[in-house]
Amino acid sequence: MVAGGDALARADDGRVALIDGALPDERVRIEVTADKADMLRGRVVEVLEASPARVVPPCVHAREGCGGCGWQHVATETQPRLKLEIIRDALSRIARIADPPLAEPVLLPTEGFRTTVRALVVDGKPAFRKHQSHDPVLVASCLVAHPAIDELLREGHFGRASEVTLRVGVGTGERAALAEPADMIMDLPPDVMRGKNAMVHEVVDGHSMRVSINSFFQSRTDGAETLARLVRESTGPDRVIADLYCGVGLFAVTADRPKRVVAVERGRSAVADAKHNLKGRDARIVRSDVGKWMGNKVDVVVADPSRAGLGREGARAVLACDPERIVLVSCDAAALARDVGLLVGADYSLTSVTLVDLFAHTPHIECVTVLDR
Repeated sequence: MVAGGDALARADDGRVALIDGALPDERVRIEVTADKADMLRGRVVEVLEASPARVVPPCVHAREGCGGCGWQHVATETQPRLKLEIIRDALSRIARIADPPLAEPVLLPTEGFRTTVRALVVDGKPAFRKHQSHDPVLVASCLVAHPAIDELLREGHFGRASEVTLRVGVGTGERAALAEPADMIMDLPPDVMRGKNAMVHEVVDGHSMRVSINSFFQSRTDGAETLARLVRESTGPDRVIADLYCGVGLFAVTADRPKRVVAVERGRSAVADAKHNLKGRDARIVRSDVGKWMGNKVDVVVADPSRAGLGREGARAVLACDPERIVLVSCDAAALARDVGLLVGADYSLTSVTLVDLFAHTPHIECVTVLDR
């Protein structure tokens, strides 16, 4: 398996073939979807010899073609091992690290965990997109949605909206919804806060945080707690910290008695939440694109970029802080490997990589990576 979740094979002429829907050690019949000079792409149309890890998708909507969970055909106990192989392959090929220090993965529940869901709306009812398509699949429920969100998917009516975002704070039970367009009328329970100013409060490690409907937050509360713990343990107490791509301030709020924090975030909504959540602490919030920020001297940099990763400009900002340690939170294996390559090339060494399996039933990865000068 390779980054993105495809299986890698070789065509008769030696070209790489990336196969959507296949698993290692399977023999499959495919439809070729892209035939290029250096590679093939294809999708499985028939499994001739199945892997022992192949299962019937547990969700009826996945069996109908819903693309929300691209790995429901993979046994849940096998998914973490395949993700570790993806990470190892990416670090080996892209960062040229032959034997990366992979820690034991952190496994989390595989159903009923997702606290933020974005759905299409078709005739007032929720839908997700088909796998590798823009076409909608109507859903009556969602295997991975938190029960408080699944209730809204099952019983809510979203009127003439085209899309809807639903969010719950597990620690408080608060719920919020935002329609697109925002002024669309929705038939939802009275406790659900609605509109552009909607928000919930979440509790992570005993800390209450405001999370607005338009702000990024981790997709599951137990995952946020796990990431916060790993980052806190890697950062240590009494340190000067730069929290880059800080979102609503998760890692700054849960840090272990930091001497001082500078938090950098470009999203307007998230910056407002971070200022609220870090009020009364020795923390400075800077609204800026990390790639354009000039940097401050700190002991530790914590960076949680989007799926694209740090890139060269983000890595420049990290290095401008001249930290002793870098704690990188990544949600894409290829981006992780590219970023590690940039940082190792600037005289940092790779100390550990820990997979946190936030995204069950999908090929998506989440890692906490520690690098030391």
